[in-house]
Amino acid sequence: MSPEIVTIIGLIVIFAIATVLPINMGALAFTAAFIIGTLSVGLTTDDILAGFPAELVLTLIGVTYLFAIAQNNGTVDLLVRGAVRLVGGHVAAIPWIMFFVTALLTAIGALSPAAVAIIAPIALTFAARHGINPLLMGMMVIHGAQGGGFSPISIYGVTVNTIVEDEGLPSSPIAVMLGSLFFNLAIAVVLFLVLGGRQLLGRKVAVEVPQEAEHAEAGVVRGHGAAPGPAVGGPDDRGGGTGGAGGGDGETHPDRPQPVTLDQILTLVGLAAVAVLALVFDLDIGFVAISVATVLAMFAAARHKNAVSQISWSTVLLIAGVLSYVFVLQEAGAIDYVGEAVIGLGVPLLIALLLCYIGGIVSAFASSTAIIGVAIALAVPFLQEGSIGAVGVIVALSVSSTIVDVSPFSTNGALVLANAQDVDKDRFYKQILGYSAIVVAVGPFLAWLVFVVPGWL
Repeated sequence: MSPEIVTIIGLIVIFAIATVLPINMGALAFTAAFIIGTLSVGLTTDDILAGFPAELVLTLIGVTYLFAIAQNNGTVDLLVRGAVRLVGGHVAAIPWIMFFVTALLTAIGALSPAAVAIIAPIALTFAARHGINPLLMGMMVIHGAQGGGFSPISIYGVTVNTIVEDEGLPSSPIAVMLGSLFFNLAIAVVLFLVLGGRQLLGRKVAVEVPQEAEHAEAGVVRGHGAAPGPAVGGPDDRGGGTGGAGGGDGETHPDRPQPVTLDQILTLVGLAAVAVLALVFDLDIGFVAISVATVLAMFAAARHKNAVSQISWSTVLLIAGVLSYVFVLQEAGAIDYVGEAVIGLGVPLLIALLLCYIGGIVSAFASSTAIIGVAIALAVPFLQEGSIGAVGVIVALSVSSTIVDVSPFSTNGALVLANAQDVDKDRFYKQILGYSAIVVAVGPFLAWLVFVVPGWL
């Protein structure tokens, strides 16, 4: 059997095992890279290590370390409380506040599941207390996380832009960022109109916020493909005990103004510095983030001594392993093989649509971050041919591979399911599953229609 076919079969086996068993896909990918790379492709271990994405790994470590510190010193609390006050008691505005706060968190570097883990308990508490459809509120949080997830300093954004630049394809980080934001925003508008948002207009109550609703651990991210369950708090957290991120005592309390600390001010300045240095001065985001995080840690070393353990090491392993295996795929010629087979279809629009559906369907059960890398890698030969606009296809692939994270089999969907309050869990699970089926069926097509077709015409 040719090395191309062996590596492709290996990729399918990796996804299958990671979907069925709670094993980190990155560990599986490293194992496959070693075994298949040496036995079938004829690579040495030094050759395989040459494909290790060191720059991207540094970025993941630096950004998640910085965000862990921001969470530990209450800066995330500060941002959320400030945003909630903007609601001014208008119930209809609460889902939108949650959308944009979650988008902000992912835009400044939080992992999507970490942002959802922080905001979902707060959002779903509001939903239960003020009669907001929990499906509306939960999906607004997830789409907010995905909407902000492709900023040039975010995990998704850095992953996509690094791959695109390494492959020599036309790069447009702003197009990827805005494409994802406005696509998810459009979905949020439809959700608001269909799931009872119009009935909330005109309602006004005293704004409340759970006092201890944001102690989800940003660095502990459950692997995709896990069965739905209590990732944060518990399925029956409705008071009378600590529910992790689900809320201290399960009750809401009036928002009590708290003084802004020096640590929080320094962290806000640090986050702004990272954005300016990375975007304006084009400095390496990984080195900048870890440098700012280290400086912040020095101001409160005792408080942040455990911040390193909150780095999302599982995600680092995931991305490093998958991209290392993608390198083996490239060395084996599998990427060119698949690209030539797809190009052989002869219809660029159809090729782009198929790639979008591959990314969307697989990502509903596996890691979106990993799928983005694989999908773009598979599209490289097709895009290098120049028969269709590369930027539009990249945006469509990015959106298609992430909007399906509403699935209850993904981390984000499972977090929303786990933190829903005063609902029938089985019924709510079926609602999320039904909505995710619609997104998987229609989302990739709409992304293709919006971002790819106009570039072809």
